[in-house]
Amino acid sequence: MDLTTFLQFFINGIVLGAIYVLLAIGLSIIFGMIGIVNLTHGILYMLGAYATVTLTPYVGFFPSLIVSPLLVALFGMAVEAAFLRRIYKGDPALGLLFTFGLAMFLEQMVRAIWGTLGIPFQIPEALRGAIAIGPIIYSKYRYFVGLCAIASLGSLWFFLEKTRYGTIIRAGSRDPDMVRMLGISLKPVFTAVFGLGVALAAISGVLASPLAGVEPSMGVNTGTFAFVVVVIGGLGSFWGSVIAGLMVGEVESFCIFFWPPMADASKFALMITVLLLRPRGLLGRRWERFE
Repeated sequence: MDLTTFLQFFINGIVLGAIYVLLAIGLSIIFGMIGIVNLTHGILYMLGAYATVTLTPYVGFFPSLIVSPLLVALFGMAVEAAFLRRIYKGDPALGLLFTFGLAMFLEQMVRAIWGTLGIPFQIPEALRGAIAIGPIIYSKYRYFVGLCAIASLGSLWFFLEKTRYGTIIRAGSRDPDMVRMLGISLKPVFTAVFGLGVALAAISGVLASPLAGVEPSMGVNTGTFAFVVVVIGGLGSFWGSVIAGLMVGEVESFCIFFWPPMADASKFALMITVLLLRPRGLLGRRWERFE
């Protein structure tokens, strides 16, 4: 492998990892705040892609990049307020069972509405072609994906770390009883956090659509990969998910070059290795579940 090829696959790994990071961060903050492993996360990623395919002919790709995640977030918030809120105090298995059933239902609804076949989705005209930087000639759209991921993660970090509402979210994930004693209701906070996590899943679905295609089963595998990233990084850890997502992207990218049949299995091999060495994940921490 020469240097140019190495750099191209390295950048590919970063772009692929960026999509995994966005997806995993959403899953991680939902678990960190609410204590529920959201098994619909991959399906909501898929809904973001289908919403974009539907809206782009009418509003264009760039507006749909904003509108689609908002619509999916509103749907997720409605699900949280109407259903999930009722089972927070119950057996944790109820959350798993409910989100699993909802995921299966939504996937079948997508098949009924959009059909069982994939829908081709082209890269927007403005982002077609490549950019030459030194010896590297690389896709404009993949650069765009990386920049969108950086902007999304930077905005999320600023919101969580530098705003009053972000402080409430972080405090609620650590000690919800203390937050309630301060007179702050966590119900709207939980709804907002669920919507935020779902929006990140939808953004990753929108960005991945021109690269991976849009079809009904796309959410199942990707949702599994997001869970792998969260486990590697540590449940509930923001930076753990960032590091793990980039690691998974790089491992998969170079496996595609050296041993393509191992590309998908490499994620699980990495997860097993990390868990054997550090059961909490890379940056896992103790968390307190809302009662």
